[in-house]
Formats: sequence, C-alpha cells, structure tokens
Amino acid sequence: MLTVTPVPALPGVQALEGLTWSVPGLREDPTMCLRCRAAQGLCGKPVCPILVKYDAFARTLPMVDGRELDGSCPPGVFVGRYGYPKVSIGPLVSPFHGDTLLYDTPELWVGRSVQEVVGFRTGLVRGKHPVRVTDAEKSNRMVEEIQLLSRARESVEVDVRFERPPRGHLSLSDSLPPYGPSAPLHRVNLDVRRVDEKVDRLVGDTDALASVAVEELYTRRVPVSRIQRAFSAGTLGRRGQRRFVPTRWSITAVDDLLGKQNLDRVRLLPELSEIFLWRLTALDNRWFIAFLPGTFRYESIEAWYPNTLWNPSPDRLVIMGDHEGFRGRKTYASIGGCYYAARLAVSEAQLRLGRQGGAVILREVHPGEVLPLGVWNVREHVRAALAGPPERVVDLADLARRIGETFTIPLDRWHGASALLHEARTQRRLEQFGEPAPAGPI
Repeated sequence: MLTVTPVPALPGVQALEGLTWSVPGLREDPTMCLRCRAAQGLCGKPVCPILVKYDAFARTLPMVDGRELDGSCPPGVFVGRYGYPKVSIGPLVSPFHGDTLLYDTPELWVGRSVQEVVGFRTGLVRGKHPVRVTDAEKSNRMVEEIQLLSRARESVEVDVRFERPPRGHLSLSDSLPPYGPSAPLHRVNLDVRRVDEKVDRLVGDTDALASVAVEELYTRRVPVSRIQRAFSAGTLGRRGQRRFVPTRWSITAVDDLLGKQNLDRVRLLPELSEIFLWRLTALDNRWFIAFLPGTFRYESIEAWYPNTLWNPSPDRLVIMGDHEGFRGRKTYASIGGCYYAARLAVSEAQLRLGRQGGAVILREVHPGEVLPLGVWNVREHVRAALAGPPERVVDLADLARRIGETFTIPLDRWHGASALLHEARTQRRLEQFGEPAPAGPI
C-alpha cells in the first residue's frame, strides 16, 4: 500500500522548488550542499548528515591509518551479502580498549541521539574474509575464530592485520545499523574469555533445527541482537545444514521467526474489549500504537515528510504501509524489515497483556532523521513505547481525536491509508448487536 499526497505548506518543512532527493548523496541539484555548507539548512534537516558522518570518521580514522589494529570487539560479527553465495565475513573491531559492548547492542540505544549511534558504529572497523555460505561447518581457522566471537558474552580483545589500510566509507542502510571503515583480513587473533553459555549449548546441539534453536534462545531471554549474530554466523541448525546468513537478512529472519512463534500463542488468548494507546517521540519520529478490540490483526504505516531520508520530494508526503489479518501474511511486506521488527514488539506486548487484539502502528518521520539507522530503531522504540502504561481510549472517535492531536499530518490521510482503522470504523462487532463480548476488560 503506497500513497503519495501533495502537502501544501506543512509546518516546519522548507519546500525548495526544483530540489529533490533520491538516495543519500545523490541529488538532482549537485550544488545544494556546496551552497548550504551546513549553514542554511537547504535540505530541511535540523542536523547536517555530512557533518554527522565527518565528525564520526574524524575521531576514528586517525586510529586506523595502518594495516595493524588492536582493540576491543563489542563483540560484533558482520556477514555481507554482495556476491552471494560467496560472501565476506569478519569481526567489527574498535580501536579502543575496554568495554565496547554498547557499540553493537541496539537494545541499549533507546534514548541516544543520532550522533551517538553513528559514533558507536563508525567506531567499528569491519574486517572482511571471503567464504561461501556453505563453509560454515568447514575446518578453517578464520571461520572458527569468527564463529567463536559470535558466541562471546562480553567485549573481546582483538589483534588484526589487514591486507591494506581500512577505507573510510560509511555504509548506510534502512535494515542495518551504520558501520565504518573496512578492509580485507590477513589474520585475526582473539582473546575470548567468556562465551554465552546459552548460545554455546545450542551451537553444540547439531540435531536442533535453526528455528528451534532461535526460539529456545529467545525463551531463555538471550537478547535478540545476540541471537541474530549467532544465526548470521552459521552456528545454529542441524549438522550439514548450517549456513552463513548475510547480516541484513538474518536480522529480519529472526524478527519474523520470533514474531510468528509468539503469535501462535497470542492467537489462543482472550480478546481485548477496549482500546489501548501508547505514544512516543524519539529521533524525530512520532509513534502512535493502538490495540483494538477483537482478534489479532496487525498494520504498520510510515509517513515520511518531504525532504526526509527516503522521501525525495521537496513538497509531497509519502505514506506507505502493510497489514495482515488473523492468519498472517504469505508475501514479504513492502516496507521491509521494519514491519517484522515492530510486529515482534507487538506480539511481546500482547503476551504480557494476556489478550489478543488488533494492532495499528502509525509512524510519522520528520526531517530530523538524517541517516538510516537500521530496523533496531523500530523494534526497540516500539518496545520502549509498549513497556509503559497504556492510555485508555473511550471509543474510535476518541482514538481519532488523539491521532489528530499527535500528528501534523491530517487525520483523513491516516484514515485513507489504514485498512484496520477503516475496518474498525465500518464493521460492527457482535456485542454491538447485544451479544456478549468475547472477553472482559483487563
């Protein structure tokens, strides 16, 4: 579902005729940044993306200007996707010594600024070693070292030698957190002192399917980011079936898998009989999360302001979303990994409530989102919002009023984009005909 709507004179948005964005760094007017020089805000963003990247690299690159690097690994492992099934694997190494766990633990980033998150990631140098995805079970020292690193519980001291000095390129993606310079690996030496015993036990279980291992680790409260790391490093699954999984794919695969497993339990719960609401503002994103009476349904909608990261238009609002009914969906969501990350957070919240219901997530993205930070931004902020006490909403008219007071985008735009809100407004429930509600209030 995709709608593109003209938005005349949106407050706080500077419309510049003739200037459009496609992807970061590629603009139809190549002189815009030169004319602006971070002083005029011509792109409409409160912070200059170029300066954010420059500042992060200015602190990191002087420390990695040669082929040798010793420092601390969060621990972090990255598996690339280009050239699949031939990919590159390697550690993410900081030139700093000590506890760098924060640098690769998105669960700890809620409340941090864009500059801080970019600083964490650009402070990590990515080593690259070529492998085939089927090499996950082969006897190879480099592979074994990196897989051992994926099981580490705390920061690991690392000594690496690259084949050439790392290049200062900031990789940006809406699926992955940013990461900094990279170079091919010549050798790597690790000092892994503690591994996560829960992960290590599942790595040693060569009879369990990868999906079973992922579910068991999650049940044992292993952080999702750590599960994704082990999954990506090819350390889970049955003997003969283990594979390296590109980090980008592993993040969404684990979110999707855990969300589906949770929803198998959610669908057995009593139904909600009232409307709950949570709201949150973070990183210039406004979040509006409503749980509706009835069986489980789910919808996630994103509205991108003009001159925001993925909206190239100087004066048009882009709204895009996807939804699923009680039985789920079979096709991949058009808004990508954000859909599955938010659905995982929703499933966790409904299990805590002990009730199933419809879930609508509305996200309004303002120009302050200057760089793509990865789907952790969605998962962890939806989690953070749902961790608080809900607002109780009287009825759909009250919910509509709160949508209007939360967002700058007009209410009718949200109603026009949302299948679940349209369904709630146009379909009557059995109890509205005098039948008893399927579940009492909680």
